[in-house]
Amino acid sequence: MPKVLAQGKTIECVSKSNLRTILLQNGIDLYNDGAKVINCRGIGSCGTCAVKVEGEVSVANWRDRARRSLPPHSPTTNLRLACQTQILGDVKVTKFDGFWGQGSRIVWTPKG
Repeated sequence: MPKVLAQGKTIECVSKSNLRTILLQNGIDLYNDGAKVINCRGIGSCGTCAVKVEGEVSVANWRDRARRSLPPHSPTTNLRLACQTQILGDVKVTKFDGFWGQGSRIVWTPKG
């Protein structure tokens, strides 16, 4: 079973689980500020669940690529939308600041 390391928690999950779902089910603070209330609930249109993911995950789908190609995101960053990402193996997740998680300051790391 793959393990997700995020905000100091190690979470086991079934392969091909949705990253957003796993993080939220385990009390991880996926959204910054007002995005906790105003987000698309996982359909991939808002971009507020952007995180840095290290490890084995699905290839970015068209929704992930399309949303990250629009400001304030950039297709050249190494962020992914958690709602559009399937966990395939062990992963480490980092969250950055900014409403969309696109900032340069780390909010939390895999270790906490």
